[in-house]
Amino acid sequence: MGKEELGRCEGKSRILIVGGTGYMGRRFVRASLRLGHPTYVLFRPFAGLDIEKLQMLFSFRNSGAHLVKASFDDKESLVAAVKQVDVVISAMAGNHIRSHAIPEQLKLVEAIKEAGNIKRFLPSEFGIDPDKMMDAIEPGNVTFIDKREVRRAIEEAGIPYTYVSANCFAGYFVGGLAQLGRLTPPTDRVFLYDDGNVKAIWVDEDDVATYTINSAVDPRTANKTVYIRPPANILSQREVIELWEKKCGNVLEKICMSREEFLNLMKGQDLAQQIGMTHFYHMFYDGCLYNFEIGEEAREASELYPHVTYTTVDAYLDHYLTIA
Repeated sequence: MGKEELGRCEGKSRILIVGGTGYMGRRFVRASLRLGHPTYVLFRPFAGLDIEKLQMLFSFRNSGAHLVKASFDDKESLVAAVKQVDVVISAMAGNHIRSHAIPEQLKLVEAIKEAGNIKRFLPSEFGIDPDKMMDAIEPGNVTFIDKREVRRAIEEAGIPYTYVSANCFAGYFVGGLAQLGRLTPPTDRVFLYDDGNVKAIWVDEDDVATYTINSAVDPRTANKTVYIRPPANILSQREVIELWEKKCGNVLEKICMSREEFLNLMKGQDLAQQIGMTHFYHMFYDGCLYNFEIGEEAREASELYPHVTYTTVDAYLDHYLTIA
């Protein structure tokens, strides 16, 4: 079964995507439309000349999405937007390299609380589970602190929620073999974090969107965390490198980087880089994506939706054969 045959949940929900022109937001919009949900895209008044975002909004509208104008500085407009839908999915930027808008979601929480009609809210997460990162080191812990603040506000407001932990985005991690500052495979040598054998989870961003839309309307995921752990994509960094070496026919020199060396490498970097590197540290040295069992308070996406044909890391690496 292909990705066009994804919707198995009964009925359709009106879904509002906040941050719909962003890296993940655009994928949520397309997945929602593909699954047949009435799809609404919140857009804020344009203050400049961002022609790409404007044209993307036009393309969404031409594909059947409804465009809803609202501002985070105008609570009344946010409430009015929320009242038009059943589900709200936030895809606001959550990293410090491009921008960091996670705390702004507190305004969205207030609007949803006042509207009183939302059946499910999915805040912007889609990475490491912040509730598993209570001991994260500085400065990367700020991301998890902000996300936990939003979670607690949602719960305190009594808003039905689903939290989605999507682990490593393939576009950022697979092609570069998890090398800092790379999106395509190196041709000569590769750095291993410690011995490279810590398990991580690598997920195609379009699959993240598909699983997210399914979970947003699924009663089984209400007030739970959904972890996206496709079995074939639970691999160590070393295993991903070995897959690439088989495909390209080239064995890379492997240089192991200790914890201490990695932490020393962080020194002197700007704040945004240090935050990103902190997350690398926890993923590839501590194994924070896979060093815990999924309990009763959570569900696993590929088990919930076995009809979804996800992209394996092996298949994803094929994209890079012609450009490496």
